[in-house]
Amino acid sequence: MKKNDQNTNAFLIHISAFAGFVFPFGHIITPLIAWQTLKDRSPFLDEQGKEAVNFNLSYTLYSFILTLALIPLAIGTFFTNFNNFDTFNFNLNIPNMSGFIGIGAVSGILYVAGIALVIIAAIKAKEGENYNYPFTIKFIK
Repeated sequence: MKKNDQNTNAFLIHISAFAGFVFPFGHIITPLIAWQTLKDRSPFLDEQGKEAVNFNLSYTLYSFILTLALIPLAIGTFFTNFNNFDTFNFNLNIPNMSGFIGIGAVSGILYVAGIALVIIAAIKAKEGENYNYPFTIKFIK
């Protein structure tokens, strides 16, 4: 395979993670299909495909853990607003909402970092460089 075609295909494998904006789990399924289709063409495509799929799986796992961390905060905030069992006081003061604000800030940072890392990886792959995402669990070796 020509080097230019190889770089373009690696770029497409990384950038295909944005399919997650179109359909659920597209950020995992699309790079996985692209990698499985192109992995036999060159070692570079195989390496970059594994890296893209591993990152997207790790990103999904981190998002899931963050969502699980939100559940106790939501339940705690809900039950602190009950004065007794017959009335509900909807009080939006800062101490009651600080957990949501903190988790929301971390979620926003995780979301923006995921987008930025996919773009950086796609650009590096287009230039022919091997890119390794930070904080990636190697599910596929």
